[in-house]
Amino acid sequence: MAKPLEVDTIWSQRILNSVNGLEYGTVQIVVHDGRIVQIERTERKRFESEAALRDRDSSDGKPQQRNHRS
Repeated sequence: MAKPLEVDTIWSQRILNSVNGLEYGTVQIVVHDGRIVQIERTERKRFESEAALRDRDSSDGKPQQRNHRS
């Protein structure tokens, strides 16, 4: 039977710090023998394609900026 997990204020703060500011990604909590031993944070950055940016800009009336290279 698994041991009950107790999360003290130190681990609670560590978990909150890992989640704060995370826009896209995951936070994994690793537990061994009923104790938290590790927190893993994976952050993803999402970038819109140039076409999506043009579509968004044209739909809200902002002037479109295009960078042409000769």
